[in-house]
Amino acid sequence: MAQRYPHPDLNSLPDDIRARILEVQEKAGFIPNVFLAFARRPAEWRAFFAYHDALMLKDDGSLTKGEREMIVTTTSAANQCLYCVVAHGAILRIYEKKPMVADQVAVNHRKADISPRQKSMLDFAMKVCQRAQDIDDSDFEALYPHGFDDEDIWDIAAITAFFGLSNRMASFAGMQPNAEFYLMGRLPREKKA
Repeated sequence: MAQRYPHPDLNSLPDDIRARILEVQEKAGFIPNVFLAFARRPAEWRAFFAYHDALMLKDDGSLTKGEREMIVTTTSAANQCLYCVVAHGAILRIYEKKPMVADQVAVNHRKADISPRQKSMLDFAMKVCQRAQDIDDSDFEALYPHGFDDEDIWDIAAITAFFGLSNRMASFAGMQPNAEFYLMGRLPREKKA
């Protein structure tokens, strides 16, 4: 399916949104399509990225940035969201410095080359993704021995739920991953002279 909603012109966007997008472009070398796709509705863009940043860029709790991206990649695969699997899989590969990890967790996290802690985390995330109504005390108890506390567990669930929304928006709109994402983190970076 082709992208259904055209991206707005960068120069037509409100100053705060344009500045953030240009900052991302400077850092990444390209503009991830999600930034422009959501920019067609500035109020929703601001709300979306405020919650994204609150979940994914926070410094407290025991979840690493790589583990956060692992949750996104795994649950996005379950939701069949091409954009998020490709884009967040690229970020996951970079954070974990493991070129195959994103493919592994997207297909079957239980057979992936990840720690028992991470498998437990992803078991919980997948249950939130597919059967949140069935979560009970035993699901929490399974996470405690791996060093997760109740706030970490909230983070796992919130990331899963937030990206459930993102997956559905990207999929219905036909949002396509940028070509740059496909190779990111798969090969060692070339040293700049």
